[in-house]
Amino acid sequence: MKKSGQATINDVARLAGVSKKTVSRVINHSPLLNEETRERVEKVIAEIGYVPNPQARALALRRNFLIGLIHDNPNPHTVLNVQQGLLEVLRDTEFELIVHPVDRGSPTMLDDIRRFVERQRPFGVMLLPPISENDSLAALCAEYGARYVRMGSAAFDDAEHMVASNDREAVRGAVTHLIEAGHRRIGLVLGPHGFRSAFERQQGYEAALHDAGIPVQRTLTAQGDYTFESGMRAAERLLDLSPRPTAVFSSNDTMAAGVLHTARQRGLDIPRDLSIVGFDDTSIASQIWPPLTTVRWPIATMARAAALKLIDEEDADDAGESLFVSTLVRRASVAAPAE
Repeated sequence: MKKSGQATINDVARLAGVSKKTVSRVINHSPLLNEETRERVEKVIAEIGYVPNPQARALALRRNFLIGLIHDNPNPHTVLNVQQGLLEVLRDTEFELIVHPVDRGSPTMLDDIRRFVERQRPFGVMLLPPISENDSLAALCAEYGARYVRMGSAAFDDAEHMVASNDREAVRGAVTHLIEAGHRRIGLVLGPHGFRSAFERQQGYEAALHDAGIPVQRTLTAQGDYTFESGMRAAERLLDLSPRPTAVFSSNDTMAAGVLHTARQRGLDIPRDLSIVGFDDTSIASQIWPPLTTVRWPIATMARAAALKLIDEEDADDAGESLFVSTLVRRASVAAPAE
């Protein structure tokens, strides 16, 4: 029997009859193990007094036990929810989270990220949209041996490197809900230029109109950038139309709140005079009045799945779930049109 601190991960693996990879999963509280295996490994760890040495492992792997979250996202709710999901998985493991915001408009963005990866030597990196859609950034992570997972509104990489939502179909269902309520003039507040989510959500909006035989009118589309103020500006343009829309789908909840604010300033009743639907199901959706009908984006669930892909040293064929379904949450901001 070795004294505490002298036992190695190889000793644990040999005595428990498992691989080092399995021991690592036990140490990192992976849910991908059956209880019998977990208990057997934990019993051996306790019996021989094995204490993981992150510094030694990091030196051997030439990696620190850091998970990097790299983002350039204008929506603080998105970043906060991703952090929450990641931390739920990383808690009580050897891993720590390090957040690295970047400027996707900077010509030196890739060089900045290269310096970050060289300096921190992260074990893995999670990439948020829209920079997750940059193939050069994914290649950079691979070049330095850092695991990476890309978050997106559609799948554009292998399962081991992807957590994706079904934005197009989710929005199609949300706009169909407005059509079924009797709306035919439905405005759209777009997301920012260059975001795949903005494109996918616009495609879902247009698909729902095509399904119902309703022409797509560009005059009913207003540009936004996922901020409250851009939602207000978009509403000003849409509500100046004659006839104005009887409903608006907004590409996120924050802009939807801006639409509601502007409509209220004009004396409109929500939902009698204007129905509004958002996307995300952030806290603002249930806090404003009336509570917002919206698409629930399972972002924290996606982040948890991404964390598991990053810290579990598993094969690509066993990469875990990659597609996550968004669902419509019906609240009080939708009603039949008054006219």
